[in-house]
Amino acid sequence: MPRAAALALPLVSLTACSAEDWSRAGLPEGITEQSNAVQSLWNGSWIAALGTGVVVWGLILWSVAFHRKRKNSADELPPQVRYNLPIEILYTVIPIIMVGVFFFFTARDQNYITTMSDKPDVTVRVEGFQWSWRFTTESGGKTVQVAGMPAENYMKGPQLVLPAGRNVKFLLSSPDVIHSFWIPAFHFKLDVIPGVDNRFEVRTLEKTGVFAGRCAELCGVDHSRMLFSVKLVEADEFDRYIASQAGAQ
Repeated sequence: MPRAAALALPLVSLTACSAEDWSRAGLPEGITEQSNAVQSLWNGSWIAALGTGVVVWGLILWSVAFHRKRKNSADELPPQVRYNLPIEILYTVIPIIMVGVFFFFTARDQNYITTMSDKPDVTVRVEGFQWSWRFTTESGGKTVQVAGMPAENYMKGPQLVLPAGRNVKFLLSSPDVIHSFWIPAFHFKLDVIPGVDNRFEVRTLEKTGVFAGRCAELCGVDHSRMLFSVKLVEADEFDRYIASQAGAQ
């Protein structure tokens, strides 16, 4: 372990990644309870993939090292075997087990991530259009609507204000073409399709800050400028925001 840590330290330093960044395996820090499930599934998938890779690489190197032609050997073929039943059963059973395990954890987390409550704390109607967003936030019987224009930077696009530590339901719609509503810190995205009622719900963590959002579906000439931001604030600050901005367009 000390030797492995010594080898890993220069690699982490060269890539300018902290230990926490490495523990997330490339995903940004999550800001919802559902993102924790996605992070766990993501890490497990990487571990399984790397484990499989190590076994395959080991078998390749082993065969190269111990099953190559010797310099002084006779110029003849080695014994030819048509099949090896135990090995073929192993090659069949192990992938089936692996796929079954992946399916179980994926189905379990998918059911959790797509679960929605009857009475969320906040409802956000998201309208994606060429080439920006319109957010209509409903909370406590009051409504705030924010719309934007194409922007070069997500901080210059429309900003969706959400409370920390509350359930938020998103209702997605589009009047023109297919878009994709993506907030990387949610570890989740969902297509916005004309005529299709797509929706999902998250519970935000007790974190505050401003996070990037964008369209993840090529939707036209200004697709790359279809940017927005999500601002997570304390619950009492969100209530004041809703009260002060209610009815404003």
